[in-house]
Amino acid sequence: MTQDQKDSEMPATDGYPILSKIKSPADLKTLPVETLPVLCDEIRRYLISNLSCNPGHFGSSMGAVEIIVAMHYVFDTPRDRVVFDVGHQAYAHKLLTGRFEAFRNQRKLGGLSGFPFPAESEYDTFVCGHAGNSISAALGMAIADMNTPGEEDRKTVALIGDASISGGLAFEGLNNASQNPNNLLIILNDNDMSIDDNVGALHRALSEMSTSARYNRLRFKTYQLFRKWGLIADKGKGLMLRFNNALKSLVAQQQNIFEGLNIRYFGPFNGNDVLKIVKVLQDIKEMKGPRILHLHTRKGKGFAAAEINPAPWHAPGKFDPETARRQSENRPPDDVPLWQEVFGETLVELAEKNESIVGITAAMPTGTSMNKMARFPNRMFDVGISEGHAVTFAGGLAAAGKRPFVAIYSSFLQRGFDNIIHDVAIQGLPVTFCIDRAGIVGEDGVTHHGMFDIPYLRIIPGLKVAAPMDAATLRDIMASSLSWQGPLAVRYPRGKADTRDWKTPFRPIEPGKSRQLISTPGARAAILSVGPIGFEARKAIESLKEKGIAADHFDMIWIKPLDTDALTEIAEKYDLIVTVEDGVKAAGFGSAVEEWLAANGSTARVRTLGIPDNWVYQGSVAELRHICGFDAEAIAACVEESLPATSATQP
Repeated sequence: MTQDQKDSEMPATDGYPILSKIKSPADLKTLPVETLPVLCDEIRRYLISNLSCNPGHFGSSMGAVEIIVAMHYVFDTPRDRVVFDVGHQAYAHKLLTGRFEAFRNQRKLGGLSGFPFPAESEYDTFVCGHAGNSISAALGMAIADMNTPGEEDRKTVALIGDASISGGLAFEGLNNASQNPNNLLIILNDNDMSIDDNVGALHRALSEMSTSARYNRLRFKTYQLFRKWGLIADKGKGLMLRFNNALKSLVAQQQNIFEGLNIRYFGPFNGNDVLKIVKVLQDIKEMKGPRILHLHTRKGKGFAAAEINPAPWHAPGKFDPETARRQSENRPPDDVPLWQEVFGETLVELAEKNESIVGITAAMPTGTSMNKMARFPNRMFDVGISEGHAVTFAGGLAAAGKRPFVAIYSSFLQRGFDNIIHDVAIQGLPVTFCIDRAGIVGEDGVTHHGMFDIPYLRIIPGLKVAAPMDAATLRDIMASSLSWQGPLAVRYPRGKADTRDWKTPFRPIEPGKSRQLISTPGARAAILSVGPIGFEARKAIESLKEKGIAADHFDMIWIKPLDTDALTEIAEKYDLIVTVEDGVKAAGFGSAVEEWLAANGSTARVRTLGIPDNWVYQGSVAELRHICGFDAEAIAACVEESLPATSATQP
């Protein structure tokens, strides 16, 4: 398909008379406030039209439209900073900040990132692919401005989504914000988190009053009067604030998690009422000190199917905007399973026979297929966006005799690195880390690629690290691990596995033992792969065969421990060794092979293929593998170019 044909599938940019004319927030500010609801409707229509054929994060962005419109309408961006927490909710932000036309190619190779990214726009203030960092980052900016002459009047807003507030880093940021002088505004986009109960008319009236200019002038004058009389000093501000919050809670007979902090709390308000949000933001914009504005929104707002059943509409893939039927629903029952499904169903199969097995995930029960363990409600735990806690929690379960399987995306497990070392590996606890989305993930881009797990795990003493090439081997490793001691990490990619016939009987797997898949008489090159990238190696060998070049293939399976017996034989037999991995080359599997060979006096010629030492942005998996140089074409070219001329062809 040509690029013109691809573009023809995309929605036209006409039909949006207000939105199409907004090239920056300055244009937005020229609109009469009463037109903002119409603009919000246009944004939603455009998102539905665009994301139906160019998939992305749908539900959260639909729910946050009014908040984003109101923020850019009230604040002077980009001088005033808006810091997003996870870019899932930020699509309206991109449309209003000069990227309306370019949005048609978001998440594509060379197109816009699916998340706010500072290198892309001056309106994107901080990278936000992982949840929970907005309050800490925004607090740093707010304090920096307070201590920079001429910048003291700049405003900083952190927009944090509902699930992100449950992460430990968010609470660390809140604690710091309550202890240091700053003027940070935190907007909590709560789309069904139930931080507090539904509130009554009296509480709503108190919320209305607390944001009004008259109330706050009175409050400030009262504070000045108390200070003049010597009844309160600057050090007593926190006490007065806590008393004020406590009084509100007493009268309203309601309480929420923020009322014990030295942070002013406003809300909750309807976050899908743009006119109301504009008024509230205008009222509290110039207030001093840290503030929290609590807004209730509806995930998937404006698209009935997403409102009714928001979970599958978080990132639904392609869908029909008329029928709301997702393309993924059209998968035949006997289709090749996703890797995550192989994991999830195998875990259930094992758990049915072994009551010590428990499953843990961090806010990704569906994304990892851990939700299949829901049939054992006392043995499946979703700990929320708390990867470090997930690891340590698993350590505690293992220390008490359980066999935890922890399913977390590779890029998110980075956040639990210290916990893996301190709370699992040092004690040699039998925790199995099932690392989903390992390697290049595609359109989610630089913040989500599982590039680093091999290096950061293989350096940990006592931790076994495996990368099965096929679904059957993943099953066998999971089953065999129940008889092993110590921690294990097993990595597998996003997307479909290798076969429909994957439910094979369990076979015992031995750590540190590889298998030779292709053996050709006279072959002088050996390709060593770990993980499903081995199928690219197989294709490369077929293309080399057509040129009269023979190469053998070894599925190494184990990154740690290495199959040193096999490496000894390979180094003696072949003129060229090519290692292939779906991860960074630096300190990766190929590096481990080179280190071992060098330490054992081998002079074998080794070439390593994988992700080079640079950031990899968005695009399809195939495109990015080609750019990084470890697809079938690159593997074949490496063998052909690196093999000594006298041994390149078969005898």
